Amino acid sequence: MTYYYLFTNINKFITFANTNQIINEMNIRNSLLLLLTVIIATSCNDGVYRLSDYGVYPNSGEDVSEKILKVIDEIKNERDGAPATLLFEPGDYDFFPQNAIEREYYISNHDQDNPKKVAIVIENVSNLTIDGQGANLYMNGRMLPIAMVDCENCTLKNLSVDTRVPQITQATIVKNSADTIIYRLSSDCSYRIDSDGRLITYGDNWEVHPVAGIAFDDNTGHIVYQTSDIAVGTNNVLEIEPYLIKAPWQNSKLEEGTIVALRNYARPTPGIFMSGNKNTHVEDVTVHYAEGMGLLAQLCEDITLNGFSVSIREGSKRYFTTQADATHFSACKGKIKSTDGIYESMMDDAINVHGTYLRITEYLSPNVIVGQYMHPQAYGFYWGGEGDSVQFVKSSTMELVSGNVITKIEPYDKDSISGAKLFKITLKSEVDSDIASGDYGIENLEWTPEVYFADNTIRNNRARGALFSTPKDVVCERNFFDHTSGTAILLCGDCNGWFETGACRSVVISNNHFINSLTNMFQFTNAIISIYPEIPNLTGQTKYFHGGEGKGVVIENNTFETFDRPIVYAKSLDGLQFKNNIIIENNDYPPFHWNNNRFLFERVTNVQIENNSFSDEFNEENDIKYLN
Repeated sequence: MTYYYLFTNINKFITFANTNQIINEMNIRNSLLLLLTVIIATSCNDGVYRLSDYGVYPNSGEDVSEKILKVIDEIKNERDGAPATLLFEPGDYDFFPQNAIEREYYISNHDQDNPKKVAIVIENVSNLTIDGQGANLYMNGRMLPIAMVDCENCTLKNLSVDTRVPQITQATIVKNSADTIIYRLSSDCSYRIDSDGRLITYGDNWEVHPVAGIAFDDNTGHIVYQTSDIAVGTNNVLEIEPYLIKAPWQNSKLEEGTIVALRNYARPTPGIFMSGNKNTHVEDVTVHYAEGMGLLAQLCEDITLNGFSVSIREGSKRYFTTQADATHFSACKGKIKSTDGIYESMMDDAINVHGTYLRITEYLSPNVIVGQYMHPQAYGFYWGGEGDSVQFVKSSTMELVSGNVITKIEPYDKDSISGAKLFKITLKSEVDSDIASGDYGIENLEWTPEVYFADNTIRNNRARGALFSTPKDVVCERNFFDHTSGTAILLCGDCNGWFETGACRSVVISNNHFINSLTNMFQFTNAIISIYPEIPNLTGQTKYFHGGEGKGVVIENNTFETFDRPIVYAKSLDGLQFKNNIIIENNDYPPFHWNNNRFLFERVTNVQIENNSFSDEFNEENDIKYLN
C-alpha cells in the first residue's frame, strides 16, 4: 500500500469530519489511529508479510516452526500465486524436531529414511520470495531445514542454515604416542561412553558412533597430506576428564594440534531440498552445516545460485561443514547456474550434476520393459514421463546402444511413485529381448541440464572439487580450486555402482586456478582433471563414452600450481584440447602419486596439446602416455 493512498484517505477523512462538524479533535485522532491500524493490518495485501507481525522474533530461543508454517499457509491462501515476500528480521531463529512438520521425501543420494522432520516447508507456491535479511536458522536436532517442493518462480535469499550441535564431532589431538592417542572433544558436543567402551555422541533426536575421520591442519584448514579417510579411536576408550579421551589408536600422521572430524557415513537430509521446482533463485544463502548435502535439487528446471556458499561461519572454531557434497543436482533440466560461491571443508564435491540410470531387469514384450533404481540412496522419486527421450547403455562397455521414446510409465512395485524402485516402461519403438540380460541401463535425456559454474572458490574439502555428468553444454570458468584434496574436476558416468548418468559432449574448462590438488587419494583421483567413466570392459568397447560430435573437452587458459606430476587423465574420450595453460611446479609436498605422467590416456582420440607453459621442460615422449 503506497503512502499516497494512505495520506489521500486520511485527508478525505479529515475533510469529511470537519465539514459535518460531528467529530471533535480527540475523535478525529482516535479515528485516524483506527484507520492507520486497519491499513497496517491489511498491508499484507500488497504481498509483504513480516514474521514479526505474527509474533516470530529473532533471538528468542523458542521453536518458531509452527508459526512460520502458518504464515506460509496464509500466503498461499491469500495470494494464490500473486507475488509475495516473506521477511525475517536479522538475528537467530531456532527450530526443534518435536513440533516440526513431517514429510515423506525420497531424496536423491541421501538415506531413504522416512518420515523426515522439516523446519520450513514451502510446497506448491508460486512467485514467493523469502528474504532472511541476515537471519540465521539453527536446527536443534536432526532435521531437514528447508524443503521447497513443486514451486515456481521462487527466491530464497539473505539467510544462513546451521545447527547447534552437529552430528560430526570435532576432536583435537592432545598427545600421540606409539599405540595411544589422547584427544579433546569439542565443548559443543554431548557424549557418553557406553557399556562396550564406545564413544557415542548424541543430540535431541539422534546419536552417532563415529567410525571414520578427516584430519585438518589446525593452522591452514587443509586436509592433512596423505591421510584421506582415517580410522578413528572411538572404541575401548577411557575418559581421563570431561571431554578428554584416551583411545587405543595408531596414526603417526596426527600430530599434536591436528583437528579430526569424527563422523559416520549417514546422510539423512540436506540443508536445502528442492524438488519439482521451476525457475528457482538462491541468493546470498550460506549453509554452515548439514548432515547430508548443503543443497540437493532433483527434478528441477532452471536453478540460479548467486552467492550461495557452504562455508564455516565467521568466528566459528569448526573446521568442517557438510557431511557430503556442497551442492548436488540430480535429474534436473534447463540451466544450472552457480556463481560467486564459497565451498569449503565439506566431505565431498562442491558440485555434482548427473541423472540416474535404471537397470533393465525384465522384458515384458517388445515394447514394454522394467527398469530398476539400483543404488540404495537413489530411489522412490519420479524418473520419467510420457514423451521423454531415452537411450540405452551397455553397462560393461558403457556404449550407447539405441534411442527411444516413452509412451507410458508407471511404478511396478508400488501403487505410487513415492518409494518405488521399479518402473514399467512402455516404449514407442520395439527393443530386443537381450536388453533385459542384466547388462543394460536406460537414461532419460529429457532431464539433463546445461551447467554454468563460474567465479567460485573451492577449498579444503574431501574427495573432489566439481563433478559434471550431463550431455548438455558445461562451462567451468574462473574458479579457484585451492587444496581440493583429491581431483579438482571429474567427468564421470557409471551404470555399475553409483548408476549416475551420463556422457559429457561439450565441456569448457577455462581460466581456472588450481593449487595443490591431489594431496590425498580418493575414488577417481587419477589427475587434477580426471575424465573417468567406470567401464568394466574397456577392451571390449568400440565407441567412445565422452565427447564426440566434433566437440569434447576443452581445457584452456588455466593455471596449475602443483607439487606432483598428473595434470589430466582421460578414459574413453573423443576430443580433447589442452592449450594455453600454465603449469607451475612447487615443493609444498613430496610427490607420491602412482601416476607419473602429466597426461595419461586410455582409449582417447583427437587430442591437441599445444601452446602451454611448463616451469620445467616438457617432453612429449615422457609426459604423454597412451594406454590404448
